Amino acid sequence: MAATLYDKIWHEHVVREYDDGSVLLYVDRHLLHEVTSPQAFEGLRLAGRRVRRPDLVLATVDHNVPTRHRDSVSDPVAAEQIAALQRNAKEYGIRYLGLSHPEQGIVHVVGPELGFTLPGTTIVCGDSHTSTHGAFGALAFGIGTSEVEHVLATQTIRIRKSQTFRVRFVGRLPAGVTAKDMILYFIGLVGPAGGTGFVLEFCGDPIRALSMEERMTVCNMSIEAGARAGLIAPDKVTFDYIAADDRPFAPRGRALHEAISRWEKLVSDYDAQFDREMELNIASLEPQVTWGTSPGMVTGISGKVPEPEEVEHFSADDVAKSLTYARLKPGQKMVDIPIDVVFLGSCTNGRLTDLRIAAEILKGKKISPHVRMIVVPGSERIRRHAEQMGLDKIFREAGAEWRHAGCSMCLAMNEDRLDPGQRCASTTNRNFESRQGHDSITHLVSPATAAASAIAGHLSDPREYFT
Repeated sequence: MAATLYDKIWHEHVVREYDDGSVLLYVDRHLLHEVTSPQAFEGLRLAGRRVRRPDLVLATVDHNVPTRHRDSVSDPVAAEQIAALQRNAKEYGIRYLGLSHPEQGIVHVVGPELGFTLPGTTIVCGDSHTSTHGAFGALAFGIGTSEVEHVLATQTIRIRKSQTFRVRFVGRLPAGVTAKDMILYFIGLVGPAGGTGFVLEFCGDPIRALSMEERMTVCNMSIEAGARAGLIAPDKVTFDYIAADDRPFAPRGRALHEAISRWEKLVSDYDAQFDREMELNIASLEPQVTWGTSPGMVTGISGKVPEPEEVEHFSADDVAKSLTYARLKPGQKMVDIPIDVVFLGSCTNGRLTDLRIAAEILKGKKISPHVRMIVVPGSERIRRHAEQMGLDKIFREAGAEWRHAGCSMCLAMNEDRLDPGQRCASTTNRNFESRQGHDSITHLVSPATAAASAIAGHLSDPREYFT
């Protein structure tokens, strides 16, 4: 029978089927960070159980690590969580990327860049944005704390199969418009629950034209449409990325060639049936920016704040409440909205290409005197590469702050947070109420839009820098 990419990966990993329709699915890779893992290890200890396959687990600290410096952690809760992961990793024989490790970084950044993420594998993590790894043709999804314990103990997870949703992009992506704009546009069309119950498969020439880093941005935000996971079939772009010399966990030599022969078959059959399909023409797509408190509350940079009754997928009351929180009124032009802070980073847009795009715009310019800009690389490896390229110098000369790797202001679990009432142009993935600090306001944008907005002092169209 014809099969989708999702079907192929799923059937290769089913260990047991149950009468209620669920299955026991084998897990190839397990990623850990300091926030959701302590309870799981305590559960193992209480049950007298060991980690079944420590060689298939990779742990790093990212959510609440300090980014200004690395010599101390001021928050006692964060310090204990970091110390607990270090102790647990040592006790159970798990690879651990601590604060002083040269490869430390955000879990969804270091997994791919170390070659731990491979096509056709199943990958789980106690973090919703595990969908990032789907860019490699891996079935990757977030799990809860009790499931983290179960995977550590058994290397399996009990789960139900999702439906399939193919999203085909067509047209050529305009200059100054990015992968972040593509996924925000999709989320705006289907709404924050449009992918609920589905695994998304992104395809089409515009997807194939994206780099691996850009593909990760697209899959990263699949969860913001309510999807279980996002997938992109692997191709030469994928294989070349994995074959790079600095991927220590990836296969090499003959093993790599044999793996690529298998990975080339990880495509949906031409006559495979999907439960839902959608085609999006992006030839005239413009940079996207959110105006509310959901990634689905989004419009083009040339647009305006909408009237509550004009917004699809949300009730008028919910929109009105969102606008009150965001201190916006219908009819305001997006480019007239002033900002206080720009944040460049996160597992969505903290990779080297993201930093390069922003640096190209900022080179030789100054950010607005009323704006604070914070740049946080997704990993220490990215930080080193960026400094070798002189990107840190460009950011500093423009007036931005250059930091160490971590999740940082994406979710404000460390000292990097907005003050009450501050408005931020952010390259992150969520703009929920108080996401970046109590009573803070977040506008999700691409790195290009973030850089342009930093210079202008308000939300701004980056396309003028690409003419």
